[in-house]
Amino acid sequence: MRGQAAGEVVLFVDTFNRYFEPENARAALAVLQAAGYTVHLPQAKDDARPLCCGRTFLACGLVDEARLEARRMIGALKPRVERGVPVVGLEPSCLLGLRDEFLSMLPGAETGKLAMNSFLFEEFVARELEARRFRLDLEPLPQKKALLHGHCHQKAFAVMPDVERVLQLIPGLEVETIESSCCGMAGAFGYEAEHYDISMKMAELSLLPKVRAAHADTLIVADGTSCRHQIRDGSGHDALHVARVLHAALG
Repeated sequence: MRGQAAGEVVLFVDTFNRYFEPENARAALAVLQAAGYTVHLPQAKDDARPLCCGRTFLACGLVDEARLEARRMIGALKPRVERGVPVVGLEPSCLLGLRDEFLSMLPGAETGKLAMNSFLFEEFVARELEARRFRLDLEPLPQKKALLHGHCHQKAFAVMPDVERVLQLIPGLEVETIESSCCGMAGAFGYEAEHYDISMKMAELSLLPKVRAAHADTLIVADGTSCRHQIRDGSGHDALHVARVLHAALG
């Protein structure tokens, strides 16, 4: 199901979704194409390895290494960014680094233009809906309710209303946002043995009890990689990226 031509978009597939959860990237690609967009998958100019935002380097204090990754990203995306083609990403901590840390590490006109032209998948869809360019014929899902957990970066950048709006495109789906703090994973924090107890206490404040209490056919939605893993490990429930939920509703 492919819509009328809606424009171009660059889909940046981060390391987590490329290697660990490629089904999210495939779903986003299918949804964007079904809505009529020409989707470009960027490659580094050296073509040596996939593009990376450098988030994991920054988390370890390796700023020089992160700056190198940022330069590779900027160089690869520059030709299309200069033409105004939006850059869309799936992982909040990765994509929003283009709007935050890149500006600090490499201030300048090129970085600023990339920051202004970068969007999370749900942000892009909401923006295109507002402009009346995004059109999809979505079908009701077997599930009638979705519980939504927000990644800390989504909350910090006020993206949660966009996730809610995108999910509400699905006919008959009730969307409830879980009032939660950080899931407790915080990148690799929750995987470290010395932080495990703190991580689980954070998750048990509201997120995990709410997920466990959900009806068996309730969708659990979380766009952050670390959030999905914390939910799975702490509750036994699988959480889905919003792109996969939309893809399921394509019919």
